[in-house]
Amino acid sequence: MNAFLLQYLPIVIFLGIAAALGVIFIVAALVAAPSAPDPEKLSAYECGFNAFDDARMKFDVRFYLVSILFIIFDLEVAFLFPWAVSLMKLPHDQTVFAFWSMMGFLGVLTVGFIYEWKKGALEWE
Repeated sequence: MNAFLLQYLPIVIFLGIAAALGVIFIVAALVAAPSAPDPEKLSAYECGFNAFDDARMKFDVRFYLVSILFIIFDLEVAFLFPWAVSLMKLPHDQTVFAFWSMMGFLGVLTVGFIYEWKKGALEWE
């Protein structure tokens, strides 16, 4: 039974080190972090309105539209990296199919981008 438990020793050591580092980083942040941030740090950053105002106030929806469009295009572009890495590892007949499949994907992406651009979804006044 002792030899069986020794197999789990690296896991226990890893968990101990991870817990110790977590506690050390939390304590270091509490000690070293500034306690009085400047007004610029507390100002409206990405959401377009002050974070400490009434939650039921009206806000501009255009920010959320632009951010959702950014996330959509960002995720679609993220599909290009694994495709590019694995493209040259495929046999020739599969490489041609994979290439044209990605060109179709990029074509749809381009059409969507042009549509959003023409509709003015990316304009900010």
